[in-house]
Amino acid sequence: MILALFDLDNTLLAGDSDFEWAQFLIDRGVLDREVYEARNQAFYDQYKAGTLDIREFLDFQLKPLARHSRAELNAWHGQFMTERIAPMMRDSARALVDRHRGEVRVVITATNSFVTAPIARAFGIEHLIATEPEVRDGEFTGGVQGTPCFQEGKVERLEAWLAERGESLKSVIKSTFYSDSRNDLPLLDRVSHPVAVDPDAALRAHADARGWPVLSLN
Repeated sequence: MILALFDLDNTLLAGDSDFEWAQFLIDRGVLDREVYEARNQAFYDQYKAGTLDIREFLDFQLKPLARHSRAELNAWHGQFMTERIAPMMRDSARALVDRHRGEVRVVITATNSFVTAPIARAFGIEHLIATEPEVRDGEFTGGVQGTPCFQEGKVERLEAWLAERGESLKSVIKSTFYSDSRNDLPLLDRVSHPVAVDPDAALRAHADARGWPVLSLN
Protein backbone atom coordinates (compact mmCIF):
# COMPACT_ATOMS: atom_id res chain seq x y z
CA MET A 1 0.00 0.00 0.00
CA ILE A 2 1.14 3.52 -0.83
CA LEU A 3 -0.65 5.90 1.51
CA ALA A 4 -1.38 9.60 0.91
CA LEU A 5 -2.77 11.34 4.00
CA PHE A 6 -4.19 14.85 3.93
CA ASP A 7 -5.10 17.09 6.83
CA LEU A 8 -8.12 19.15 5.83
CA ASP A 9 -8.43 22.48 7.62
CA ASN A 10 -5.87 25.08 6.55
CA THR A 11 -4.16 22.39 4.49
CA LEU A 12 -6.40 21.31 1.62
CA LEU A 13 -8.88 24.02 2.58
CA ALA A 14 -7.95 27.69 2.70
CA GLY A 15 -9.68 27.96 6.06
CA ASP A 16 -11.10 25.87 8.88
CA SER A 17 -14.33 23.93 8.27
CA ASP A 18 -14.95 23.38 12.00
CA PHE A 19 -14.78 27.09 12.74
CA GLU A 20 -16.80 28.00 9.65
CA TRP A 21 -19.58 25.48 10.44
CA ALA A 22 -20.19 27.13 13.80
CA GLN A 23 -20.06 30.58 12.20
CA PHE A 24 -22.50 29.43 9.53
CA LEU A 25 -24.98 28.31 12.20
CA ILE A 26 -24.49 31.59 14.08
CA ASP A 27 -25.09 33.64 10.93
CA ARG A 28 -28.28 31.66 10.24
CA GLY A 29 -29.54 32.35 13.77
CA VAL A 30 -29.44 28.65 14.68
CA LEU A 31 -26.88 29.40 17.40
CA ASP A 32 -27.05 32.50 19.56
CA ARG A 33 -24.30 34.89 18.46
CA GLU A 34 -23.78 36.40 21.90
CA VAL A 35 -23.31 32.96 23.48
CA TYR A 36 -21.39 31.11 20.76
CA GLU A 37 -19.28 33.49 18.67
CA ALA A 38 -16.67 34.41 21.28
CA ARG A 39 -16.34 30.78 22.40
CA ASN A 40 -15.93 29.63 18.80
CA GLN A 41 -13.08 32.10 18.29
CA ALA A 42 -11.50 31.18 21.63
CA PHE A 43 -11.47 27.47 20.77
CA TYR A 44 -9.97 28.23 17.36
CA ASP A 45 -7.24 30.33 18.96
CA GLN A 46 -6.49 27.51 21.42
CA TYR A 47 -6.26 25.03 18.55
CA LYS A 48 -3.75 27.21 16.71
CA ALA A 49 -1.72 27.62 19.91
CA GLY A 50 -1.66 23.87 20.53
CA THR A 51 -3.53 24.22 23.85
CA LEU A 52 -7.01 22.98 22.86
CA ASP A 53 -8.88 20.68 25.26
CA ILE A 54 -10.45 18.45 22.61
CA ARG A 55 -13.17 17.05 24.89
CA GLU A 56 -14.29 20.54 25.93
CA PHE A 57 -14.31 21.64 22.31
CA LEU A 58 -16.28 18.61 21.11
CA ASP A 59 -18.91 19.24 23.77
CA PHE A 60 -19.27 22.74 22.31
CA GLN A 61 -19.22 21.59 18.68
CA LEU A 62 -21.34 18.43 18.80
CA LYS A 63 -24.13 19.41 21.19
CA PRO A 64 -25.86 21.62 18.57
CA LEU A 65 -26.10 18.60 16.24
CA ALA A 66 -28.35 16.87 18.77
CA ARG A 67 -30.89 19.71 18.75
CA HIS A 68 -31.89 19.27 15.11
CA SER A 69 -32.98 16.43 12.85
CA ARG A 70 -30.56 14.87 10.39
CA ALA A 71 -32.78 16.07 7.53
CA GLU A 72 -32.53 19.67 8.73
CA LEU A 73 -28.79 19.39 9.35
CA ASN A 74 -28.21 17.86 5.92
CA ALA A 75 -30.10 20.70 4.25
CA TRP A 76 -28.01 23.28 6.11
CA HIS A 77 -24.83 21.41 5.23
CA GLY A 78 -25.66 21.60 1.53
CA GLN A 79 -25.86 25.38 1.83
CA PHE A 80 -22.69 25.40 3.93
CA MET A 81 -20.82 23.57 1.17
CA THR A 82 -21.91 26.12 -1.43
CA GLU A 83 -21.48 29.27 0.64
CA ARG A 84 -18.45 28.51 2.83
CA ILE A 85 -16.54 25.45 1.61
CA ALA A 86 -16.51 25.79 -2.18
CA PRO A 87 -14.67 29.16 -2.01
CA MET A 88 -11.98 27.53 0.19
CA MET A 89 -11.30 24.64 -2.24
CA ARG A 90 -8.24 25.84 -4.14
CA ASP A 91 -7.12 24.55 -7.53
CA SER A 92 -3.66 24.00 -6.04
CA ALA A 93 -5.13 21.66 -3.43
CA ARG A 94 -7.07 19.73 -6.07
CA ALA A 95 -3.85 19.38 -8.08
CA LEU A 96 -2.04 18.05 -5.00
CA VAL A 97 -4.73 15.42 -4.47
CA ASP A 98 -4.60 14.47 -8.16
CA ARG A 99 -0.84 14.00 -7.88
CA HIS A 100 -1.54 11.02 -5.64
CA ARG A 101 -4.02 9.33 -7.96
CA GLY A 102 -3.53 5.56 -7.82
CA GLU A 103 -2.46 5.68 -4.16
CA VAL A 104 -4.72 5.10 -1.15
CA ARG A 105 -5.87 8.65 -0.40
CA VAL A 106 -7.24 9.55 3.02
CA VAL A 107 -8.44 12.77 4.64
CA ILE A 108 -7.48 12.51 8.31
CA THR A 109 -8.94 15.32 10.40
CA ALA A 110 -9.95 16.28 13.91
CA THR A 111 -13.12 17.87 12.54
CA ASN A 112 -16.15 15.62 12.86
CA SER A 113 -17.28 13.38 10.02
CA PHE A 114 -20.67 15.06 9.61
CA VAL A 115 -18.93 18.28 8.58
CA THR A 116 -16.06 16.70 6.66
CA ALA A 117 -17.40 13.67 4.77
CA PRO A 118 -19.00 15.78 1.99
CA ILE A 119 -15.80 17.85 1.74
CA ALA A 120 -13.61 14.77 1.30
CA ARG A 121 -15.98 13.55 -1.42
CA ALA A 122 -15.82 16.95 -3.14
CA PHE A 123 -12.03 16.58 -3.34
CA GLY A 124 -12.48 13.10 -4.79
CA ILE A 125 -10.73 11.50 -1.82
CA GLU A 126 -11.94 7.98 -1.23
CA HIS A 127 -11.38 7.57 2.51
CA LEU A 128 -12.02 9.66 5.63
CA ILE A 129 -10.74 9.24 9.16
CA ALA A 130 -12.36 11.87 11.38
CA THR A 131 -13.76 12.43 14.84
CA GLU A 132 -17.04 10.51 14.94
CA PRO A 133 -20.21 12.03 16.44
CA GLU A 134 -22.25 9.52 18.41
CA VAL A 135 -25.46 8.47 16.66
CA ARG A 136 -28.52 6.79 18.19
CA ASP A 137 -31.55 5.77 16.12
CA GLY A 138 -30.18 7.74 13.18
CA GLU A 139 -29.86 11.02 15.08
CA PHE A 140 -26.88 12.70 16.74
CA THR A 141 -26.70 12.50 20.55
CA GLY A 142 -24.27 15.40 21.00
CA GLY A 143 -21.54 13.04 22.19
CA VAL A 144 -18.43 11.61 20.56
CA GLN A 145 -17.90 7.99 19.58
CA GLY A 146 -14.49 6.48 20.25
CA THR A 147 -11.17 8.31 20.21
CA PRO A 148 -11.17 11.86 18.84
CA CYS A 149 -8.97 12.10 15.73
CA PHE A 150 -6.69 14.73 17.29
CA GLN A 151 -2.96 14.84 18.06
CA GLU A 152 -1.94 11.34 19.28
CA GLY A 153 -5.49 10.25 18.53
CA LYS A 154 -4.76 10.64 14.81
CA VAL A 155 -2.02 8.02 15.08
CA GLU A 156 -4.29 5.69 17.05
CA ARG A 157 -7.19 6.07 14.64
CA LEU A 158 -4.97 5.61 11.57
CA GLU A 159 -3.32 2.49 12.96
CA ALA A 160 -6.77 1.03 13.74
CA TRP A 161 -7.94 1.83 10.21
CA LEU A 162 -4.84 0.23 8.71
CA ALA A 163 -5.15 -2.85 10.97
CA GLU A 164 -8.62 -3.47 9.55
CA ARG A 165 -6.88 -3.76 6.17
CA GLY A 166 -4.08 -5.99 7.38
CA GLU A 167 -1.55 -3.15 7.36
CA SER A 168 0.28 -0.82 9.71
CA LEU A 169 2.31 2.36 9.28
CA LYS A 170 5.45 0.23 9.43
CA SER A 171 4.22 -2.18 6.76
CA VAL A 172 3.05 0.25 4.07
CA ILE A 173 5.49 0.88 1.22
CA LYS A 174 5.28 4.66 1.58
CA SER A 175 3.23 7.03 3.71
CA THR A 176 2.97 10.74 2.94
CA PHE A 177 1.17 13.16 5.25
CA TYR A 178 0.41 16.80 4.45
CA SER A 179 -0.45 19.15 7.33
CA ASP A 180 -0.22 22.76 8.43
CA SER A 181 -0.45 22.31 12.18
CA ARG A 182 1.71 21.64 15.23
CA ASN A 183 -1.18 19.50 16.46
CA ASP A 184 -0.27 16.95 13.78
CA LEU A 185 3.35 16.47 14.84
CA PRO A 186 2.63 13.03 16.40
CA LEU A 187 1.54 11.67 13.01
CA LEU A 188 4.03 13.68 10.95
CA ASP A 189 6.81 12.11 13.03
CA ARG A 190 5.48 8.61 12.25
CA VAL A 191 5.04 8.69 8.45
CA SER A 192 7.86 8.07 5.99
CA HIS A 193 7.29 11.33 4.05
CA PRO A 194 6.03 14.26 6.20
CA VAL A 195 5.23 17.49 4.36
CA ALA A 196 4.49 20.81 6.05
CA VAL A 197 1.89 22.83 4.12
CA ASP A 198 1.79 26.58 4.84
CA PRO A 199 2.82 25.60 8.37
CA ASP A 200 2.28 27.42 11.63
CA ALA A 201 5.42 28.70 13.35
CA ALA A 202 5.95 25.65 15.55
CA LEU A 203 5.58 23.21 12.68
CA ARG A 204 7.80 25.34 10.43
CA ALA A 205 10.58 25.27 13.02
CA HIS A 206 10.20 21.50 13.45
CA ALA A 207 10.19 20.94 9.68
CA ASP A 208 13.29 23.11 9.18
CA ALA A 209 15.15 21.31 11.96
CA ARG A 210 14.38 17.89 10.47
CA GLY A 211 14.78 18.81 6.82
CA TRP A 212 11.15 18.14 5.91
CA PRO A 213 9.80 19.64 2.69
CA VAL A 214 7.63 22.75 3.09
CA LEU A 215 4.90 23.36 0.53
CA SER A 216 2.62 26.35 -0.08
CA LEU A 217 -0.80 26.01 -1.64
CA ASN A 218 -1.59 29.72 -1.33
